[in-house]
Amino acid sequence: MKLLNIFKHFAKDEDGAVTVDWVVLTGAIVALGLLVMSTIRPGITGAAATINTNLTNAAAGNFTTP
Repeated sequence: MKLLNIFKHFAKDEDGAVTVDWVVLTGAIVALGLLVMSTIRPGITGAAATINTNLTNAAAGNFTTP
């Protein structure tokens, strides 16, 4: 009878379901972040290259107007 009570308690316990919900939600947020980063990465890379070029030229004394 004790084993049956343990099984009933396990069946009514919802802690595991909440954990699964949080894992799925966290996975979706991480996937969305990766999708956003892959979308904006080319623009960020181009902007970083432009900034690097401008800083290098400024350090060398070659000032140009954008």
